[in-house]
Amino acid sequence: MKYIDLFSGAGGMSLGFSTQNFENVFSIDVDKDSVKTYKRNMPNHNVIQSDISKLTEVEIKEIVNDNRVDVVIGGPPCQGFSIAGNIGRKFIEDERNYLFLEFLRVVKIINPKIFVMENVARLATHNRGETIKEICTQFESLGYNVKYEVLDSSSYGVPQVRNRIFIVGMKGCTFNFPKPSKGEPFTVKEAIDDLPTLENGEISEVPNHFAMKHTKQMLEKMSYVKSGGTREDIPEEIRPKSGDARKYIRYDENRPSITITGDMRKVFHYKQNRALSPRELARLQTFPDDFVFEGKSISIQQQIGNAVPPKLSEAIAKEVKKCLTVPV
Repeated sequence: MKYIDLFSGAGGMSLGFSTQNFENVFSIDVDKDSVKTYKRNMPNHNVIQSDISKLTEVEIKEIVNDNRVDVVIGGPPCQGFSIAGNIGRKFIEDERNYLFLEFLRVVKIINPKIFVMENVARLATHNRGETIKEICTQFESLGYNVKYEVLDSSSYGVPQVRNRIFIVGMKGCTFNFPKPSKGEPFTVKEAIDDLPTLENGEISEVPNHFAMKHTKQMLEKMSYVKSGGTREDIPEEIRPKSGDARKYIRYDENRPSITITGDMRKVFHYKQNRALSPRELARLQTFPDDFVFEGKSISIQQQIGNAVPPKLSEAIAKEVKKCLTVPV
């Protein structure tokens, strides 16, 4: 079973599909560091650094060659949520959502049996449900039976609460979303407690396991915050008065992590006085320790934060495999 990965990033979604023996035809991303990371960890895949909108239909067909592509996967960034709908403009008409249209264009060219598109959960409710309806209509016009669901990664073996929408379209097969795992979700402590302790600014021998260097003032502020605590733990005279409520907090060691994003510098280790290392963040996203990220620290954090957790991707891939192999 062969697949294409659009907007592949560092390769979290591809990694999940690879565990289920799907064969990569090509992956594409515009970000140089993400492609470097992808190539380093999956050297047998055909990964291209390019803007997908620059690839013509002829070029796409040349890359695919004579391969029959069964699945197209990917998570196109959609920037136009805030305006589309608020001023009567449709999601499809907002030029900032052109990358979604690129995903649609490739699906139209390739005509796979099934596609899987991942995106932020708010897509499900945006513009009173009109946006998701619009997206489904676009795929249905290509002959797909479309369904979608918001999945929380902590229900699929990922030590992190992360809600994302998965939109799946199929032709001639039946796809069912994976059932949540039974039992308690994995906690932050279970995921990262065995990694070497790090002091402020320390680098370890474990790949990507290094601590950022915090200022003296930041170290003082975080020293007051207990496991699972918030900025309210910080004495009032030095407490930050404004800013994101998801900052100046400490991970709760007995729960799954909050959602990992591209900037976790002001969310602190449950017992060590520092932000998490990239390796710890990668663990919370279920990347294996031998998956090494390339680039500078901020780029690495963004690659990790933008990724689909490989464990969640694997759960989806198992159901895609059933869809392609079980007779209707």
